[in-house]
Amino acid sequence: MSVPRARRGTAAAALCAGLLLAAAAQPAWAMREALLRQVQSWNLPPGLVTLLIAMLPVFELRGAIPVAYGLLGMPIAQAVALSVAGNMVPVVPILLFLGPVSDWLRRVPLFDRFFSWLFARTRSRSDLVRKYEMVGLMLFVAVPLPVTGAWTGAVAAFLFGIRFWQAFLFIGLGVVIAAAIVTALVLMGTWGAVIAGLVLSSLAVSAAWRGFRR
Repeated sequence: MSVPRARRGTAAAALCAGLLLAAAAQPAWAMREALLRQVQSWNLPPGLVTLLIAMLPVFELRGAIPVAYGLLGMPIAQAVALSVAGNMVPVVPILLFLGPVSDWLRRVPLFDRFFSWLFARTRSRSDLVRKYEMVGLMLFVAVPLPVTGAWTGAVAAFLFGIRFWQAFLFIGLGVVIAAAIVTALVLMGTWGAVIAGLVLSSLAVSAAWRGFRR
């Protein structure tokens, strides 16, 4: 499907801003073109590509919606629906099987170090979940940043002992809110990219300042 160049550039700018700082605009543009060529080389249906991207950690729906709408030419409603569905797919196995799988794998020192790092990292970034439980989990997932999302939210729900159906429901609500935010930024085009870049920049500066003060 042919996608107008303006629409591609607009949505791709939001994708880049969701994953990179606004100052990296030129490298991100080259990466966008490489990503487009890579996606096209798969010869997969656009819907399947969208689902797969949304299932990936870090990318999740914040990467899937801009790709589906801006690069694959998918209607925005379809792009959002498939991205939300794909983002929720990993939640079920994480909630159900992370405990027994991690216990079994931690017999191997390499996996033990990995899960120790993963759990410590998740706990350190899950203050909202620790303080407000289900509502905090929803808000944590709802912020479409690389350090949040359904993957990290599901791990946090496991670590803080939130029951399966409660965790699944509130992670789902957070995913829907995140989809609304990402969709608004994509439809805003360049301004959406600028806003996302400024937010990411301020968060990066704040984190660096807190680390410096420690």
